[in-house]
Amino acid sequence: MFLHDKKLLQMVRVEKPNPTYAAMMSEQLGGPQGELKAAMQYISQSFRIKDPEIKDLFMDIAAEELSHMEMVATTINLLNGHDVAGDTVQSGHIEGQVLSGLSPMLVNASGFPWTAAYVNVTGDLAADLLSNIAAEQRAKVVYEYLHRQINDKYVRETIDFLLNREEAHNTLFRQALNKIQNTGSNRDWGVDQDARLYFDLSNPGTNSFSVSNPNPPAFQSPNGGH
Repeated sequence: MFLHDKKLLQMVRVEKPNPTYAAMMSEQLGGPQGELKAAMQYISQSFRIKDPEIKDLFMDIAAEELSHMEMVATTINLLNGHDVAGDTVQSGHIEGQVLSGLSPMLVNASGFPWTAAYVNVTGDLAADLLSNIAAEQRAKVVYEYLHRQINDKYVRETIDFLLNREEAHNTLFRQALNKIQNTGSNRDWGVDQDARLYFDLSNPGTNSFSVSNPNPPAFQSPNGGH
């Protein structure tokens, strides 16, 4: 069950309308690294998680991502202003000016609709956590790009807040990954000879990375087994 609190997670303001930047900001509403993707991914992954603490973590972060989505949509709404005017959008998409009456749409910065294909779910907790860590890292990068391209101090405050929350989520997912070592696809990691083999195909070779001393995986050990 979700409860709607009418108060935003943090106040959202803009200095003045900026429809072009509103189109750019759409990337974090309906894009592949955006807030809707994160919320749907973490909720979808949570359904098969057996560890109650980690399941709650996924649902808690997913719920917060929905609040981030609300903040991004509110920012887009304010940046679009009050009057439809397609000629004010110098780049990005103009669907909001001609289709949705300036309502924020679930599209990326180019107007491509959001798709469930953005969502990664494997049923393996280690793989899903690594996917989520990467998702938070990519979202942070996109917010950094957006921050560089706007001088509106209030929009920057919103982006600063959201960027730092991405870092918090990244840290929490990393802690969960540390908790589940030697489970799922992390079990028997890199213990087979083939997992320890590295091909240095650069000529001349300068790579110092190497792997060695493999041990047989548990299911091949005389005393092991799954």
